[in-house]
Amino acid sequence: MADKSDVTLPLSISAGIHIGVIIILALGIDFSHKPEPMQQVSAPAVKAVMVDQQKVANQVEKLKQEKRDAERREQERQAELERKAQEAKQAREREQAQIKQLEQERKQQEIETQKANEATKLAQVKQQQEKEKAVKAEADRKLKEQERKVAEDAAQKAAEKRKVEEAAAAKAETDRKQKEAEAKAKAEKAKADAEAKAEAKAKSDAKAKADAEAEAKARAQQEQEMADALAAEQAALSQTMNKQMQSEVGKYQAMIKSTIQRNLVVDESMRGKTCTVSVRLANDGFVISSQTKGGDPNVCRAAKAAILKAGKLPVSPDPAVYNLMKEINLIVEPTF
Repeated sequence: MADKSDVTLPLSISAGIHIGVIIILALGIDFSHKPEPMQQVSAPAVKAVMVDQQKVANQVEKLKQEKRDAERREQERQAELERKAQEAKQAREREQAQIKQLEQERKQQEIETQKANEATKLAQVKQQQEKEKAVKAEADRKLKEQERKVAEDAAQKAAEKRKVEEAAAAKAETDRKQKEAEAKAKAEKAKADAEAKAEAKAKSDAKAKADAEAEAKARAQQEQEMADALAAEQAALSQTMNKQMQSEVGKYQAMIKSTIQRNLVVDESMRGKTCTVSVRLANDGFVISSQTKGGDPNVCRAAKAAILKAGKLPVSPDPAVYNLMKEINLIVEPTF
């Protein structure tokens, strides 16, 4: 019995040491100091160790499996942590993207609000401009209406003046004819007297005849002078009438220009520009045709449109004046 106890104790110690070493190796434990050399045992102790080696191996395998399971769980835990960290990162990125999107939408909303405010202000400015334009157009209309009335008054006064001048011209023509008749009668009488005196003096001597002839020549010269004076008076009267007719033509040309100006649609691009227009008129003022002769294209188009809109233009009822203005050239210049 004493010998058996002496062997069992060393075997137990040896087995414990081997198991501890195996566990340390299985767990990966390292020590910096070298282990103490194991005490050699006798042959019976080695046999006992070999008997328990399968248990030790099983225990070691169990410990390794547990270690592998622990490592696997740790890896899974780390993977789960990484997954959650990735999800948290993605959530933060989505949140930041959403915040960025909301910020962009807010800025876009501010821009649209600003544009709407600017559009409102622009509409208000445009409305004010339209209002001012309407006021100006009304003022222009009143001014043109006043100009039309002035032109009509001037035309009426001119017509009255023309009637007075026509009456004066008629009286002058009557006086001229009367003077011409008187001069003709005097000439005939003078001629008869001269012939009578010439016949009486023909019976006298040569001196008397020569005196009679000299007197006849003097009378003939006097008659010629009277005829020349009458012709000069008639020429002066004709010149006066021509001036009156030209005045009438100028007056109606001014009225025609005024009518075109009232119907003329202008803009700033026409300022300082003109167009020459040739117009043919019927005796009642109806526009037979109109043709541009040169000038600014915009002014020419506006002038033709104004003439077309007017339809009829003022003309003189006097046939002689109408004949002078039935085909006229006008220079149209927009007024502002």
